[in-house]
Amino acid sequence: MFGGFFDKLKDGLSKTRNSIADKVSDVLKLAVVIDDDLYEELEEILITSDIGVETSVYVIEKLRKRVREYKIKDPAEIIPCLKEVLMDILGNDENLIENEKLPRVILVIGVNGVGKTTSIGKMASIFKNSKHKVLIAAADTFRAAAIDQLEVWSTRAGVALVKHQEGSDPAAVVFDAVQAAKARKIDVLICDTAGRLHNKKNLMDELAKIDRVIKREYSEAQMETLLVIDSTTGQNGIQQAKQFMEICTIDGIILTKLDGTAKGGVVISIKNQLNIPVKYIGVGEGIDDLQEFNPRDFVEALF
Repeated sequence: MFGGFFDKLKDGLSKTRNSIADKVSDVLKLAVVIDDDLYEELEEILITSDIGVETSVYVIEKLRKRVREYKIKDPAEIIPCLKEVLMDILGNDENLIENEKLPRVILVIGVNGVGKTTSIGKMASIFKNSKHKVLIAAADTFRAAAIDQLEVWSTRAGVALVKHQEGSDPAAVVFDAVQAAKARKIDVLICDTAGRLHNKKNLMDELAKIDRVIKREYSEAQMETLLVIDSTTGQNGIQQAKQFMEICTIDGIILTKLDGTAKGGVVISIKNQLNIPVKYIGVGEGIDDLQEFNPRDFVEALF
């Protein structure tokens, strides 16, 4: 990964690093022996940094096992072990994005306020910079502001937008966008969708209808659904993800606002509890502050 990217990631994770890595280091510096008390302290640090109870217990269990395997006696040598355990959980999903075939349709879901529109604009910019032809569909017709916001971001990214007026049928917007994508030989079509979780039945029907339109009209395209989660909500983000998983299949997560939170540990519990890969992370406000998620870089930047 380019130095600039890694530096941005490191800066973006500074609050999380203070809440996890620095505290872990402090505890290990003071520790004389590796015993149950030490593991308990480490577990507490993980839980308070929003890795969640279930995942924290799992991490410490794996850590104990590895420390025994490697016959480690010095507490200072625990950090490389911890990094290995976290890497095992996050998996080696590197370069997932380059390997996907074109044309692609990306359906972006998530509750309002998590940074969905912004992420779509930034993602469009990433694809455009990789020389792909991109089109955005404004299928969140429920909020007038969503369409206007998307227009601003599509202009910023320099990509075209297909939109209808507020209140129109989202599936009709997607239908038009698919026809435009085929006619213009678009590589990546990114569709915004409404984020009304409190009205699950409607949202379910809406997404099912959009899904049918894409499969019927654009069967040659690879389709994936990405869920946007605001990392500042920590474990609540996981609850949101579970609710969306009841509605549709989720192929990946976009985690926003990592730079503004100490709860970046949520990345680890997303993968451990939901087994969905994090595909992109947002580490700033700028159009180029959405990055493809690289587990190794994440763990290195964390420590």
